[in-house]
Amino acid sequence: MQKEAILAEDILAMVATLPFDLRGLRDRAILLLGYAGGLRRSEIVSLDVHKDDTPDSGGWIELFDMGALLTLNAKTGWREVEIGRGSRDQTCPVHALEQWLHFAKIDFGPVFVGTSRDGKRASETRLNDKHVARLIKRTVLDSSIRSERPEKERLALFSGHSLRAGLASSAEVDERYVQKQLGHASAEMTRRYQRRRDRFRVNLTKAAGL
Repeated sequence: MQKEAILAEDILAMVATLPFDLRGLRDRAILLLGYAGGLRRSEIVSLDVHKDDTPDSGGWIELFDMGALLTLNAKTGWREVEIGRGSRDQTCPVHALEQWLHFAKIDFGPVFVGTSRDGKRASETRLNDKHVARLIKRTVLDSSIRSERPEKERLALFSGHSLRAGLASSAEVDERYVQKQLGHASAEMTRRYQRRRDRFRVNLTKAAGL
């Protein structure tokens, strides 16, 4: 089954299910950053605060007034991903990231780490990418996304790739910008991700006179 794209209204419904404890702040930042950056699960959890903080780092972050710059060691080599600030704090990936780093007191090493059982303290242990997959499935179930379908089918529809597909399907910008953000070597690969955006936008049937 091809994984379904998570669209803008979906991601908003998903983050709305999260609490505002430390764990909720972390998971909100993961979902919003992953969506806005079109990031792979492995790219999200491999981020460090600074360059060369840890031996297993897959990239690092830089925060600016206008947004965040992620430098990633991806499948196709090093690439930069720009994530601009959102229209409001509640849905802004950069604000969510800043809130997590501030309240978790993270200023070195892995950006996304585990939390204590009570959700009040951050550990030093980097999250596994499986956490992102579980987080997506859990928040899909907790929200009203595709609620007309059976639970097992809803779980099977979404995965970590749904975040990347969602950005490609929702962003109303030139294809080359989406291709750069996702780190695709070819435009054809990007088009595979743009599953809904261009569907029936151009009606060749009517254009042909039918």
